[in-house]
Amino acid sequence: MKTIDTYGRFEAILAGADEQTQKLAHQLRALIIDVYPAVVEVPWPNQRIAGYGVGPKKMSEHFCYIALQKGYVNLGFYYGAELPDPAGLLEGTGKLLRHAKIRSEADANHPALRALLEQARAHRMPEPPSSG
Repeated sequence: MKTIDTYGRFEAILAGADEQTQKLAHQLRALIIDVYPAVVEVPWPNQRIAGYGVGPKKMSEHFCYIALQKGYVNLGFYYGAELPDPAGLLEGTGKLLRHAKIRSEADANHPALRALLEQARAHRMPEPPSSG
């Protein structure tokens, strides 16, 4: 994983959050890195958000984000409205943005959540064509 901002900025977004919320944020971060090991992490401590993709631009270079809330974490998808969601995990009414509210380790370990991350990564960060 690459980090655009200085080391420790992810920890800064966790400041003031309760222990369970911090644990969930770390769990989601690890899941994102597992789905896309080359991911670029861009933390915005003042907004308590970290974005994930291939560069610093939210909408054009990211596929998901972690946003800390009081007592839970949103795992958001910048183009979530365009993703299939057969498990019904996504919430939101905006044109593009959708999020899943993660309130427990069970929520973070839901297989459909990983599938959403994989779909979002493929949707926004397609694999380069193979030369051949």
